[in-house]
Amino acid sequence: MANPKTLRICCGVTTTLFIAIAITITTLAFTVFKPRNPIIEAYPVGLKKVSWDLTANETIIPMIITVQNKNYGSFQFQNTAATIEYHGLSVGRVPIPQNLVPARSKIKISTSADLITPMVVNSSYFYDDLAGGNLTLVSVARIPGMVHMFKILNLHATTYSTCQMEVFILTQTAKSTCTSRLKL
Repeated sequence: MANPKTLRICCGVTTTLFIAIAITITTLAFTVFKPRNPIIEAYPVGLKKVSWDLTANETIIPMIITVQNKNYGSFQFQNTAATIEYHGLSVGRVPIPQNLVPARSKIKISTSADLITPMVVNSSYFYDDLAGGNLTLVSVARIPGMVHMFKILNLHATTYSTCQMEVFILTQTAKSTCTSRLKL
């Protein structure tokens, strides 16, 4: 039969060990492994080569989407699309092909924005914006996917992204400002 003093020491060490492990896991969960929002940037490329025919049914603008994953888990998503809005009116879409964004890394995705030209031109704001020298477009994307943490934990997650893009007509350049958030 075990000595009561030895039994108390064993229980004390075991309890202390469990408390230390619980504190470590809790601290890591709220600091290092806390889900962080991805940084998403979308910008058109080759605007000087885009045909700005106002009578065409569609205008295709080549785009680069940069996704930076600041988390310790990779994010995998399927094919999806972003909607392009012009003053609240849906005027196009940007297909986003499936991809894997590894943990703590950045990827670039090549795609194109397909604008329905008559919807933009027939807007009551178009000629005022044209006279002002820039068009303001907003893209809204909902990207559902899976977060893989250390090949053990798989969680469903969705990234919501909104990008405001100003296309400067005279210089044929663009400026993009994006916000995104991750929801588990």
